[in-house]
Amino acid sequence: MSASRAAPDAARPTDAGAPDASWHPDTIAVRSAVPRTAYGEHSDALFLTSSFVQQDAQSAAARFAGDEDGFIYSRFSNPTVASMEQRLAALEGMECALATASGMGAITLLMLGLLRSGDHVVCSRSVFGATLKLVGEVFGKFGVETSFVSQTDLSEWKAALRPGRTRLLFAETPSNPLAEVCDIAALAALAHDCDALLVVDNCFCSPALQRPAEFGADLVMHSGTKFLDGQGRTLAGALCGARELLEQRLLPVQRSAGISLSPFNAWVVLKGLETLGVRMQAQSQRALELARWLQQQPAVARVHYPGLPEHPQHALAMKQQSGQGGAVLSFEVAAASPQQARERAFALIDATRLCSITANFGDTRTTITHPASTSHGRLSDAQRAAAGIGQGLIRIGVGLEHPADLQADLARGLSPRA
Repeated sequence: MSASRAAPDAARPTDAGAPDASWHPDTIAVRSAVPRTAYGEHSDALFLTSSFVQQDAQSAAARFAGDEDGFIYSRFSNPTVASMEQRLAALEGMECALATASGMGAITLLMLGLLRSGDHVVCSRSVFGATLKLVGEVFGKFGVETSFVSQTDLSEWKAALRPGRTRLLFAETPSNPLAEVCDIAALAALAHDCDALLVVDNCFCSPALQRPAEFGADLVMHSGTKFLDGQGRTLAGALCGARELLEQRLLPVQRSAGISLSPFNAWVVLKGLETLGVRMQAQSQRALELARWLQQQPAVARVHYPGLPEHPQHALAMKQQSGQGGAVLSFEVAAASPQQARERAFALIDATRLCSITANFGDTRTTITHPASTSHGRLSDAQRAAAGIGQGLIRIGVGLEHPADLQADLARGLSPRA
């Protein structure tokens, strides 16, 4: 290539990057990003660099002091990561986002930045197993106390509050794996009445189906490993919220502790966000069809899916989740004892040929897992019982395969011989 063709085109206009207030979320998902470089690239640029060259010593000093905007070091400032953060924040309808190396990294950053010894957290006992361990045990060693309450009983949340000490209410809705739905607006009111913040894990729905900020949530947490990527390619996490809160309380901790997302992983999530809306719609439709089919199977005792009218929080889910049930469901095999339930669940899972036996979800490929021995396997029997995780429970992350093929795959293990 000649030198003239390789040089930047200074006359070519660049995207402003910030989303227009009138844009639909589908447009935000493909257009919101930091400005293009002078080369005018159409696809989001991938900046694989550890550091950024400064114009002069004075500029370097001003940027390191925070007096001047600019990229410095990819542990806490990188254009590709910034694009992913800007796009996700816009999709959530929030001012700002910070990307982390994983979803659990996002929760770690949240608690390191906002809590100190003596503080108190109220958390749903139905959240992801690793979240229960991190919040209840790891941070418990440093003097942060946590009360675990029912996902759906507002009176338990209210009774657990400790005015002057409670700093955070943490909920995951729908919950993993029972798809219980909490009332975000009601929890936000409780939190704000005692000067606490409401944090909502939005992994199951993503902003394509649910925007917790519209119901009063102060912070939204993501495992970008799930639906934001959408194809099981990478690990990522994020926190979305008010700019002042994130930049004043959380960014300094991220800068020092290195709880950071790599530019490459951010780029992968950026590309995943472009198709998030269409994927979530298609996968939710398939999940609803599969849930209805499972309800008709004699070997299935119960199906947990918010899109079903029989779900205890169906009306609330349809209000909060844009009328969609999401792409994750769980069901319980019929059995006379916990041991028999475990054996039948294992036999069903092993009989599948199409579903992938893995604890991840949010993939275009359908996944199947036994929560009691995988995602919630490190919990005690009492903790699993409190969370409603029985030995006969199976979770399915519905992908983009044809529903008839998924039904045929599960039918192998649901036959009388199982």
